[in-house]
Amino acid sequence: MKTAIQFGAGNIGRGFIGKLLADSGYKVYFADVNKAVIDEINLKKEYVIEVVGEHKEDAIIKNIEGIISTDEKIIDVIANADIITTAVGPNILSRIASTLAKGIEKRESLGIKEPLNIIACENMVKASSFLKEEVVKYLSENTIKYVEENVGFPNSAVDRIVPPLEGSDEILRVRVEEFSEWIVDKDLFKGTIPEIKGMELTDNLMAFIERKLFTLNTGHAITAYLGVLKGYNTIKESIEDAEIAKFVTDAMKESGEVLIKRYDFDREKHYAYIEKILKRFKNPYLKDEVQRVGRQPLRKLSFNERLIKPLRGTEEYGTANDNLIYGIAAAMKYTNLEDDEAKSLQEKLASKDVKDVVKEITLLESEELIAKIIKKLTPNGKNIGYYLQLSFEEVL
Repeated sequence: MKTAIQFGAGNIGRGFIGKLLADSGYKVYFADVNKAVIDEINLKKEYVIEVVGEHKEDAIIKNIEGIISTDEKIIDVIANADIITTAVGPNILSRIASTLAKGIEKRESLGIKEPLNIIACENMVKASSFLKEEVVKYLSENTIKYVEENVGFPNSAVDRIVPPLEGSDEILRVRVEEFSEWIVDKDLFKGTIPEIKGMELTDNLMAFIERKLFTLNTGHAITAYLGVLKGYNTIKESIEDAEIAKFVTDAMKESGEVLIKRYDFDREKHYAYIEKILKRFKNPYLKDEVQRVGRQPLRKLSFNERLIKPLRGTEEYGTANDNLIYGIAAAMKYTNLEDDEAKSLQEKLASKDVKDVVKEITLLESEELIAKIIKKLTPNGKNIGYYLQLSFEEVL
């Protein structure tokens, strides 16, 4: 039987990538540092996924095994694996690189020539390429040559909402939305491309990465920040507010105009994709809290992220951006006493010149875009302290 290793046994690992691998006939080894989860996998040998859309259905995932990712025996599993995937978060990729390097060295020492493909399924552009760079740091020149000949690192784009599941005493049970998308660069595989249910292949991955970033991620964030301003608790509550829905829809159309011009997307099909995203936000089974979605505003307001990158695209193509500016203004007003970035953002706005803060956070160079953001941040020429006291209607 084919074997797969899924680094990361969290909600995404179990509820998305691990499921697709199991559904495709692989024995799936879940590798993680969470001993409680790994022990439960080895005890139960199966787990339940709640798939929720218009209806809720349970799927049982079997033929699984757990392994502590720091355990030496994982080296042998890597050496004999057919495919390896990750869902650990971008910051953890460098931590698993040395383990992967040892497994590849063992694979080479055993004379295994069958191709191995390692796919990092993270919310990060070219995550697999980054992982490869980290792995080769631990390898000799001879083993690097072996990697170039036998180990592929195809980049991918992943999309599935997997919210926290509350009220269950089953630590392996996970809830996922019905929609899922896993798109992989077909040109970076080694050997025959494996047949995996739910994996789509493309030779233009960046178009799909930006489609997700500019649509799902942009819309999700703006919905959250506007929802916080209006006092809502969840994405569903927020998007069902007609005023918020209009801002979010128009913002996604503004970012979509960039995609249409950059990648020659069909406008009608892209607008249908936007409607699909809005429907996902309204999923009654997903308790997606606005404070969770809005956290880390400094990262979300950075140069290549979901708010500023599409805004830069509107300048590049000379297209409308008023609603994106509204979303950025709402993000900069985001407050959350349990989020360090949110606290840091508000401290910066309270203690520094607003123009300096906007430039520092976004790295924007366009004086026109900076001025438009500042105009929303300091309405009627008032300072930021006044702005922070405004209501939703006064801000937007």
